[in-house]
Amino acid sequence: MAGRNIGVAVDFSSCSKAALRWASTNHTSNGDQLILVHVNNSYQNEQGAMHLWEQSGSPLIPLVEFSDPHVTKTYGLSPDKETLEILAQVAHQRGVEVFAKVFYGDPTKKVCEAVDLVPLSCLVIGSRGLSTLKRALMGSVSTYVVNHAACPVTVVKENM
Repeated sequence: MAGRNIGVAVDFSSCSKAALRWASTNHTSNGDQLILVHVNNSYQNEQGAMHLWEQSGSPLIPLVEFSDPHVTKTYGLSPDKETLEILAQVAHQRGVEVFAKVFYGDPTKKVCEAVDLVPLSCLVIGSRGLSTLKRALMGSVSTYVVNHAACPVTVVKENM
């Protein structure tokens, strides 16, 4: 079943890296495309070209460009070394094409929109493991996405 667009929601936190590691190891195969979905909800980055991508997100950013600090600065990103290493490894060892797509706005809604806009076959997202009370008060991106995304969603706990 090659040739799928597998999405992974990333915010460069430890739980999103756990989801990325899990998806890279357990869910990708030769010929798949791994699409990092990042939502920048900081409106301090609202300048120039970013306004162009507010509705539909950035163009797909290939791994070689995503690894270039000058390019990622254009999108308001700063991926860490560990994330880039995971991506390089999955691209090299599993024959997976890696891209990133950046959205701007509310992470809960934009991650769900990414499913249709890319389009994604499935989505992997990390969970911070909030308690029931904190989830009720603060909300949970992963809970919202599980209930609203138009594709299968896998939630990966950070301590896996």
